[in-house]
Amino acid sequence: MSDAVLPSLSVVVPCYCSPSTLPDLVRLVDHFVSARVRDLEFIFVDDGSPDDTWMRLQGLLGSHPKVRLLRLSRNYGQHNALLAGIAGASGELVLTMDDDMQNPPDQVELLIESMSKDVDLVYGSPVEERQTGFRNVASRGTKRLLRVGMGDAVNPRHSAFRLFRRRLIENGDVMRDPFVNIDVLLSWATVRQVVVPVRFDVRSEGRSGYNFRKLTRHAMNLITGFGVAPLRLVAWLGFVLAVMGFMLAGVVIGRFLFFGSEVQGFTFLAAVINFFAGAQLLGLGVVGEYLGRIHFRSMGRPNFLVADRLGWEPGV
Repeated sequence: MSDAVLPSLSVVVPCYCSPSTLPDLVRLVDHFVSARVRDLEFIFVDDGSPDDTWMRLQGLLGSHPKVRLLRLSRNYGQHNALLAGIAGASGELVLTMDDDMQNPPDQVELLIESMSKDVDLVYGSPVEERQTGFRNVASRGTKRLLRVGMGDAVNPRHSAFRLFRRRLIENGDVMRDPFVNIDVLLSWATVRQVVVPVRFDVRSEGRSGYNFRKLTRHAMNLITGFGVAPLRLVAWLGFVLAVMGFMLAGVVIGRFLFFGSEVQGFTFLAAVINFFAGAQLLGLGVVGEYLGRIHFRSMGRPNFLVADRLGWEPGV
């Protein structure tokens, strides 16, 4: 295949408290991919790491002709860090992967081979999950929540190991959504996507930046940020409770008319009141989450602010 038809590739890697495996990542990706692309660049985004990640990244500048570095002013989250890197990418294709070598560089070839002219997006799906039991359950749970909110638009086997055409995410408006999700943006842009089974490795060094609090917040964003399924659920809950209320009222009135007796017991009355009050508060809470997200989106808060950039030519 001639250089004229080979695609150019930008490898975007979000970094947070990154391990010392980054030089190996650059070397191995270059080794396995350079013959399949016309031009290759690496964009590493330091997502406000509190350790010496930025210093380690600067050590990569001489390891490849096109290593670009971005440092965000604070921690904005993985998807926002990816958006920052994608915004600076110049390749026709964009590859996103983790910084801990869980996405093996020798598997990138499989993604590139699957990127035909009729495909816009390729996901690398793990043949075998290599995370902890908690992370596996959390990962499956968030994917199901996203499917509930978005329906069939989002691929159920999506992962952070993805290859897509850069033109899918070139709209500047997406940069101003504080609840951005890369997979949602891609699902809005194309249905021409495939899933490729690939090998995932065990994290060789470092630890995950996701804890229980962050995973919970991420799940809430998925539930209420990109669909109306929770509002519909509350509407159905209100309908069911209304039917139950009419049935209880019928029981009380029937006993009084036919047996001359009233419903006895404070416990029964307190339980019914608590049940209906709890359902009302649940509905108000769901509506409040949606209103809160509308408020944050109207504020125009930027998704990220770049504090430093290295490796780009002057004026770029």
